[in-house]
Amino acid sequence: MIEGKSTGTHGVNLSSTDRSTARDDQAPDATRRDDRFIHVRGAREHNLKNIDVSIPRERLVVMTGLSGSGKSSLAFDTIFAEGQRKYMESLSAYARQFLEQLKKPDVDEVEGVPPTIAIEQRSASGNPRSTVATTTEIYDYLRLLFARCGSPYSWHPTKFKKDAVVARSGAPIKATTSTQVVDAIMSAAAGEGGDEARLMVLAPVVRARKGFHRDVLEELSSLGWQRARVNGEVVEIRGALKEPGENPLKLGRYEKHTIEAVIDRVAISTTSSAEVRQRVAESVETALKMADGVVVLSRQTPAGWKDTSYSTRYSDPDHPEVALEELAPRLFSFNSPQGACPTCHGLGTLLELDERMVLPDARTSLAKGAIVAYAKNVAVRAYFHKHLKRFCRHFGVGFDDPIDTFGKEKRRALLYGATPEQAKSAKLPWKGVIPELTEWWSKTDNPSVKEWLGRFITDKPCPTCGGDRLRLEALHVLLASTHRADMAKALGGSVIGRPTDDGTMLNIAELSRLNILDARAFIEGLILSPEHRTIAEPILKEIVSRLRFLTGVGLEYLSLDRKTASLSGGEAQRIRLASQVGSGLVGACYVLDEPTIGLHQRDNDRLVSTLRHLADIGNTVLVVEHDEDMIRAADHVIDIGPGPGIHGGRVVAQGTVAQVCACPGSLTGDYLSGRRRIEIPRRRRPVSEKSAITIRGARANNLKNIDVAIPLGGLVCVTGVSGSGKSTLVNDILLRAALAAVHADRTLPGDHSRVTGLARIGRVIEVDQSPIGRTPRSNAATYTGIFDEIRKVFVQTRESKIRGYKPGRFSFNVSAKNGGGRCEACQGQGLKKIEMHFLPDVYVECEVCEGRRYTRETLEVRHRGKNIADVLALTVEAACGFFENHPKILRHVECLRDVGLDYITLGQPSTTLSGGEAQRVKLATELGKVRGLAGGSPDADADLADHGGPATDGEVEGDRRAQDPRRGVTPGGTLYILDEPTTGLHFEDIRKLCDVLDRLADAGSTLVVIEHNLDVIKRADWIIDLGPEGGDGGGRVIAAGTPEHVSHAPGSHTGKYLARVLGGSAR
Repeated sequence: MIEGKSTGTHGVNLSSTDRSTARDDQAPDATRRDDRFIHVRGAREHNLKNIDVSIPRERLVVMTGLSGSGKSSLAFDTIFAEGQRKYMESLSAYARQFLEQLKKPDVDEVEGVPPTIAIEQRSASGNPRSTVATTTEIYDYLRLLFARCGSPYSWHPTKFKKDAVVARSGAPIKATTSTQVVDAIMSAAAGEGGDEARLMVLAPVVRARKGFHRDVLEELSSLGWQRARVNGEVVEIRGALKEPGENPLKLGRYEKHTIEAVIDRVAISTTSSAEVRQRVAESVETALKMADGVVVLSRQTPAGWKDTSYSTRYSDPDHPEVALEELAPRLFSFNSPQGACPTCHGLGTLLELDERMVLPDARTSLAKGAIVAYAKNVAVRAYFHKHLKRFCRHFGVGFDDPIDTFGKEKRRALLYGATPEQAKSAKLPWKGVIPELTEWWSKTDNPSVKEWLGRFITDKPCPTCGGDRLRLEALHVLLASTHRADMAKALGGSVIGRPTDDGTMLNIAELSRLNILDARAFIEGLILSPEHRTIAEPILKEIVSRLRFLTGVGLEYLSLDRKTASLSGGEAQRIRLASQVGSGLVGACYVLDEPTIGLHQRDNDRLVSTLRHLADIGNTVLVVEHDEDMIRAADHVIDIGPGPGIHGGRVVAQGTVAQVCACPGSLTGDYLSGRRRIEIPRRRRPVSEKSAITIRGARANNLKNIDVAIPLGGLVCVTGVSGSGKSTLVNDILLRAALAAVHADRTLPGDHSRVTGLARIGRVIEVDQSPIGRTPRSNAATYTGIFDEIRKVFVQTRESKIRGYKPGRFSFNVSAKNGGGRCEACQGQGLKKIEMHFLPDVYVECEVCEGRRYTRETLEVRHRGKNIADVLALTVEAACGFFENHPKILRHVECLRDVGLDYITLGQPSTTLSGGEAQRVKLATELGKVRGLAGGSPDADADLADHGGPATDGEVEGDRRAQDPRRGVTPGGTLYILDEPTTGLHFEDIRKLCDVLDRLADAGSTLVVIEHNLDVIKRADWIIDLGPEGGDGGGRVIAAGTPEHVSHAPGSHTGKYLARVLGGSAR
């Protein structure tokens, strides 16, 4: 039943021309058109209750409210969708077929909406070629800059590090015109003491090539040339050709030789006539044509003949193998055949089997499965063990001996193949384990084999370009700057760039390795000639503006070559935001989803300034947000609620922050005004670094070889500004090392020396925001295990027993032929997909089961008056009452309720859950396990942790951490890893989250949480603060200890803000 229209009665909309507090009688009339506002009338999308709302244009507007209250439904599914749909309708049918079509949202009218742009919090492109620089178009401008203003340098390819071909830059090379060559020749007219200068104009037709070259002499003779200079000695061509055989010049076949045709011999002076200049010009033109743009001028001096080379191309006349095509932007593109490294094709990496994964433990013998890649199944293991035994017999090692007793040479032979000498001595041509597996992986068409071997394959830097993605020609074009870049950071393994007296010279790959702050400093300090300065000015303006906007949204720690696939959702969103700010678009409506995700409190002000700039230049900025700083900075706040799900969908309050705070029915207003707050615990759990997991020598990414102790048996928060190294420490090192030690996972952790203390951990659980299922068939009931118990309940009914139904009968994943009771017309989905040509695909209710997923016979079985479809349609809140007499089911649904998911239905498809909701489903599942261990009943859990429900006064009790005798760190304890669990959570949801985290910790588990939210940080038992800055300025432990200790730590940005909270100003 649709309720009557709901409008905000507490607070008012603000005029777009006056940000001061407005009176109620100044609110816009919903029946009159007012271009200062976006008017939404009768919004009913999802859980919205037929609401009317007016949003001021060209202002910063924040929508807030409990998770699931309807904020995104109003902002994205109504306002953004209708703005997009109206724009689409203005296009032709032909154009619309190439664009994603949006269905009309369930709303009566959206009036005054400008063109809408959504900047959502979603993962960035998974394309391995996509980087921060390419996404923001900075790389396009850098390519243009290097093509127009870069200086090419000569190089000599050499072998370096594991056969990688690199080159050290030599002298600069220039392209000259034939006129410039003639001018240079004529300028040499003054000889010693003013005498004539005797010159030879030479065309190098053979440059440093092996062979006898008789064919070259014959061709020169046929063209009429009489003399040639061979390896510095002038010879008569016809005379040389009179010698019999193929080697008239008596040259060594395997030696490199240079042959130059003598085009002209001339004497010039300062008084030479115009005819002499014309003769020289013609000779130069001829030589350039014969020698592919190269001419050699040899001048006689008292010390002998002195050569000078000239080229009309970017090439080194002294090293013919060094040549550049025209400097064009495509030369610097790793997506172009002209610029990409020929070995890795511009990816910078190659897929290779990793020795550490193929042979994880050299202390194991071949007989016991040291080569884990051979353990796919019994047949594969038996086949390869036969070959391994042959290796052991021929190479004199034991099949039952540990690998580390083989010796270095035989171990390398085992893995990479025998050398010719080893094969001859052992009388066995052994290919090697890794080459054999590589060949198997590349040639097989068996998907299971591909998947199995793929577990042992990792990305490794390309041996040719060293990860720079580009060919050598592009990498030897440099730009100079007065900025003294950190050469170790910029060069990596490269030896191309160089420090100079004035600053630094870098190529485009080295410049891309710099973080955004250093890159901006390098660009602003470029050393350019007046001509190049004029050319570069518009290019530099575009680059610097984009770098400035990226800094403005708190991303200065990112390097330009950072792959977008490695960015968090928040980082990717802020990059898209920076791109929009850089576009200078005016008159649009930007809709953003929690842009503060991943931002430290210190960086919030810069983000607010960026959003304020968008509004000030004439855009409407609509932000779905929970962050207190963002809410307080808004011109207008719209609070949606009052509860989640079916209890939400109304405008509870709107207006200025003060007006929302004055609204008694607004939970947001309660927390902003201090009427509700999340309390600081009076006592913290007694944790200590003496009983801890210790990470030593952490060096991955930007970590500075740090040692970190993570106390066991409590809530540990890892904090720091964005990019300080938190995810690297926790996710890349701790999580992977723990999974490897506890669950034998083969994912390699980040670079570190060792991790100790993991023997006291029995389980490792990563509670992230990834979906709980890939298909709509997965839901909260199936993930938590509730659905299995529910099906058992239905099997025990009288009707089910009469019909002989089994649990599979009540599964929508089991087909009828296998005893299932799902509707086969829609295969248990309840919907059918109808494909439309010029319109979006339409999902219609299945006409057979009417959207209920099951057959009529299955639905005839009822428990307490409800069939299986009715039960799946229950909300978590309703399910708590329905299953009050079923402890196993009740335990799990109460956990879902306790994490704030009382509004979702048991059968809600996982694909419709947000990342935050998915994470809380996982937390609820773990909390259910804790309750089960405590006795399998809510009462037992209450004994374990007497702080289950929300406090009546809206506060979390501060003295609820009294130690239980069953609590303690014992072997088999659980380690939970959480990455920003407050994402998408309202103040009230965070209170419930803190309650759940405390229950898990009180049960003896160790929780390591990466977090920026001060409400969670202040309740931690231990804090590890990394920093002091992001990127290369971070990676150090700034402080470690209790929140009180960290709040006094000098140099800690987290401590600075924590001190304000602990000092009595907390909510």
